[in-house]
Amino acid sequence: MKQGFIKVAAVTPKIRVADPVYNAAVICEELEKVYAKGAKIIVFPELCLTGYTCGDLFLQQLLLEKAEEQLLTVATATRDKDALVMLGLPMVREGRLYNVAAVLQNGEVLGFVPKANIPSYAEFYEGRHFSEGNEKPEEFIFNGKTVPFGTNILFVCENMKELTVGCEICEDLWVANPPGTNHALMGATVIANLSTSNETVGKDVYRELLVKSSSARLICGYIYASAGEGESTQDLVFGGHNLIAENGNVLAQAKKFQCETVCGDLDIQRILSERRRMGTFGKKPQAVYAMVPFSLRVEETKLERSFDSMPFVPTDEEMRQQRCEEILSIQSYGLKKRYEHTGLSQAVLGISGGLDSTLALLVTVKTFDMLGLDRKGIAAVTMPCFGTTDRTYENACKLAKILGVTLMEVDIREAVQIHFRDIGQNADNHDVTYENSQARERTQVLMDLANRMNGLVIGTGDMSELALGWATYNGDHMSMYGVNAGVPKTLVRHLVKYYADNCGVRELSEILEDVLDTPVSPELLPPVGGEITQKTEDLVGPYELHDFFLYYMLRCGFSPAKVYRVAKSAFRGQYGEDVILKWLKNFYRRFFGQQFKRSCLPDGPKVGSVALSPRGDLRMPSDACVRIWLDELEKL
Repeated sequence: MKQGFIKVAAVTPKIRVADPVYNAAVICEELEKVYAKGAKIIVFPELCLTGYTCGDLFLQQLLLEKAEEQLLTVATATRDKDALVMLGLPMVREGRLYNVAAVLQNGEVLGFVPKANIPSYAEFYEGRHFSEGNEKPEEFIFNGKTVPFGTNILFVCENMKELTVGCEICEDLWVANPPGTNHALMGATVIANLSTSNETVGKDVYRELLVKSSSARLICGYIYASAGEGESTQDLVFGGHNLIAENGNVLAQAKKFQCETVCGDLDIQRILSERRRMGTFGKKPQAVYAMVPFSLRVEETKLERSFDSMPFVPTDEEMRQQRCEEILSIQSYGLKKRYEHTGLSQAVLGISGGLDSTLALLVTVKTFDMLGLDRKGIAAVTMPCFGTTDRTYENACKLAKILGVTLMEVDIREAVQIHFRDIGQNADNHDVTYENSQARERTQVLMDLANRMNGLVIGTGDMSELALGWATYNGDHMSMYGVNAGVPKTLVRHLVKYYADNCGVRELSEILEDVLDTPVSPELLPPVGGEITQKTEDLVGPYELHDFFLYYMLRCGFSPAKVYRVAKSAFRGQYGEDVILKWLKNFYRRFFGQQFKRSCLPDGPKVGSVALSPRGDLRMPSDACVRIWLDELEKL
């Protein structure tokens, strides 16, 4: 439960129809199994104490009495168990029969939540037996104690303030206005659904879509437990399709027809972070709710949940291909609008033979093709200086020629040396002035060429560099439109790879493959033996780590300690814990210290859920203090 993680379970016991004694024993056995896995919220199917398919047996007094009696058996089994348990049974109240979820903890019944929507269509005829549940909670005497009875009940964890649990039953999810909507608006971060959804062809796909979309729309964790083997198959078959979802993502789901228990690790802190980020989440409804307290031990959840080491890059090959095409289109259409607005037909960009400038050139070419402009209007400018290697220089030239753009070369060595003389810089002193003088000279050349040609300077820097401030202020930091500003470095590589695989031109593909194999470098320091000596990732850290840190810090709102925890999981066997911690500290220092560069960024298109534009997603002061973030890391 520390850092907001909580393990939950959806359980499908193999029951017998109309045998509450047997079913209670099976439920207790299953409880022991999921307790051992560390589950803290455990959800069983609708009417699982009796079976959903009892039909008119629900009108039998003996069945109802045995169901209540065996509820107490299960409740007793929860004593001294650190979990909140929900299971379904028929319950009589004031002469009416209700389909309810009983909520249990530590030997006690905390409340009864009746089903709000009673289906009586197609294969369902629940209206023959059950009444529609009351919304406003009312007092109900059960086993000599008063407990709330109503759909509007939330169960609030006293020692994990972020955790509030609401309940729906089967059909409640499928209607136009599910009870879960109000539950979430009233503060529920987890919704449990006790279900008995029968299987028909294609229904599982729709069911999964409902659970995913509900967890996304309500920004919550969703636990869906459905009946399976053991129910009568006289007319219907039940597959036990259990699902656990969070914010639109399925964390776990059962294989159908196997009575499979599934567990998932919900991140309650992330849910609340997302709700805070969305100013339109919604207002509290004008409804009367009962808030029932419970408590759980605060301990570290043993995580089974995986964290992708490249959150910006889809792992599925087909999805990755689609994502790359979509991003290239977003970049190109953004630049296209800028050209339509300005009426210009010339572009100027510096090409180095590296990944970022290669992607920017490919996007610019795609834009000119969409506009019907001559590619010769694109000036690809190579500006060799002290750190330029033959490999990158030749790749830049070959790329320009094969794409049919205008290749220009401006050797800036002499101009930089004159500048060194003017400012009194020793050319043998390879300090930051030595490096940045080259970057600013290149930008001056590009800007002045754009003025002469009446064109736009296309920026090449990517989002990862902007996050780290790995750009020379008023050097490569500046342009007239930054097409890569919303693309992290880990994704730049896949975009270039996608282009190489799909361009249909062998010579172009070979050049792009060699660009992909070239170490990332600004090439501002002299090479040794013709090889790149200044490798960016040796200086600031691996970009795959920094992109991971950026996503979970900015998009998910994780604390530094939590970022560190999930990074250790994601990069286990790839980076040591000390290495991850070293670069995480460096990430926070640079991210806060370099905000002033992001505060005056040129325009550029947002392409994903994380962006750093000061006019868009990130409104951060340039002089914000990083101390409390680093202090937390020092305690690890």
